[in-house]
Amino acid sequence: MINLIMAFIFSTALINVACAAPPQFILPKTGLGPADVAVIVNDDDPLSREIAAYYQSRRGIPDANMIHVRFDAGRPAMSRDEFTRVKAEVDRQTPQSVQAFALTWAAPYRVDCMSITSAFAFGFDEAYCAHGCSATKMSPYYNAASLAPYRDFKMRPAMALAGLSFQGVKDLIDRGVAADGTRPSGTGYLVSTGDKERNVRAAMFPKIVAAARDWVRLQLINENFITDKKDVLFYFTGLAHVPGLDSLRFVPGAMADHLTSTGGQLTDSGQMSSLRWLETGATGSYGTVVEPCNFPGKFPNPALAIAWYLQGASLIEAYWKSVAWPGQGIFIGEPLADPFGGYNAKVEGNEVILRTQALPPGAYALLGADSPVGPYRAEPNSIIVRPGKNEFRLGKLDKAVYRLVRVR
Repeated sequence: MINLIMAFIFSTALINVACAAPPQFILPKTGLGPADVAVIVNDDDPLSREIAAYYQSRRGIPDANMIHVRFDAGRPAMSRDEFTRVKAEVDRQTPQSVQAFALTWAAPYRVDCMSITSAFAFGFDEAYCAHGCSATKMSPYYNAASLAPYRDFKMRPAMALAGLSFQGVKDLIDRGVAADGTRPSGTGYLVSTGDKERNVRAAMFPKIVAAARDWVRLQLINENFITDKKDVLFYFTGLAHVPGLDSLRFVPGAMADHLTSTGGQLTDSGQMSSLRWLETGATGSYGTVVEPCNFPGKFPNPALAIAWYLQGASLIEAYWKSVAWPGQGIFIGEPLADPFGGYNAKVEGNEVILRTQALPPGAYALLGADSPVGPYRAEPNSIIVRPGKNEFRLGKLDKAVYRLVRVR
């Protein structure tokens, strides 16, 4: 009997060790969060109000960050004068801590010659408009390491929670929330089409596939479109209309866009509206609202969009940082989707294993404490972070909380 009792105690101890919970880790911030985003609501638009209320509840947006304005809904374009009035009211209400905007409508999608997301980001400025086939003013946020664009550049990137129905936008928001921290294993499809005018980004595709080999699975496709793929994480192409979308399954958090002239004319485009990407399961997209000519700089650079996203940037940050000349382009999707942020930790035996790809390369100190409020003391462990996916075997850890602090 004693031997049976001892065996039971020993086996229970093994189970407890195997199921031990890992400590909490606090990593340096890599992306925007709910407190950084202000939601702009058009009180004259019932759909805008419904979208805003749902987004606030799902993302925990602070009440002070809910910005209420009024203007006629549903028109493709807003005049400069009307926008000036609305923007002044938005600026008056917006807390200084806010770094980005979420818009809660699909139309208007344009302010004169600018997209509405760029107009809210920069204020109306004709330097961001093209006169014929020409370059425009460059975004200071392009490929910037900044985690606070308003603090650093006095601009707030904007993204539209766009859709034609509440259910469609609700599904979009739910996908964004579901994506957070999942580190999905989907595939990115870089599709080189036969459309010479719209295929201008394809020249960079082979280098992107090679550079991202240790980060994410990418495929270069030399066809006009793909069908029957069930793991779409990225889809970048150049075509006026993209067939086969209904046969695809997008991973929550997926980015997808097509380089064409008027994809950003969300509600009345003669080409495929960028809304189609969201309607078939993508979480973010982009399109131009007036004829941009086929300058790659006016469209997302897939290399940058993918790289920033994989390093823990939110969707709005990764997409905005990938466009050099965004004045004519509208960003749509769920701004705070963050599939690659955060970390995964587990205990194997007496060892804690930490996995993350959301840390900039460098050397980090590990500081431990019995509670999140501290005090923190340095552990002997030193962590070297390399580009891409990282796994750290940290040995036995006996504190409840650990912070990673970059030292060089």
